[in-house]
Amino acid sequence: MTRNELRAANTKARLVAAARALFARDGYAQTGTEAILAEAGVKRGALYHHYRDKADLFEAVCRELAAEAAEAVRVATDDVADPIEALEKGSVAWIDYMARPESRQILVVDAPGVLGRERWDALDRELSFDLLRAGTAAAADAGALRFAAGSEVLAVLLNGAMNQIAMRGGNDNAELKSGLIELLRALAR
Repeated sequence: MTRNELRAANTKARLVAAARALFARDGYAQTGTEAILAEAGVKRGALYHHYRDKADLFEAVCRELAAEAAEAVRVATDDVADPIEALEKGSVAWIDYMARPESRQILVVDAPGVLGRERWDALDRELSFDLLRAGTAAAADAGALRFAAGSEVLAVLLNGAMNQIAMRGGNDNAELKSGLIELLRALAR
């Protein structure tokens, strides 16, 4: 990597880290571009050299968080052979990651409105939903599920439930996670 490439990567990392902290603390709407620049210690030109606008920087933050959530799911399911257990562990790992205040504020509360439904759905499919769809398909292919509507429909329904659990967070979270596991076990053959 050249010196200029290293400097550019460092600047982008500082912008994303600063924006991530501020978006998590204050929300997207309440975070001004000037605050991000001050927190990152860069000038306005650096922001617009790397990102079209604040929303483009927000998407970079969302991508980073969504990739971390996907990695948490992969780690939780890496050595799990049973497809229903993998769905349980992966779902709980995703919920736990998304229930963190930073993730919930940025990915669950702000992202659908800031990015718009189409961009949000594409990001969700790319970094999160496809893992859930693969998990339900693996369970169906293994004959481990009783769900006549199919694994794709089940993935959509589970995704909605998991988003709602993440949105609620707090005291309801443990009971709702247990309910989701109970549901998955009820669907198991």
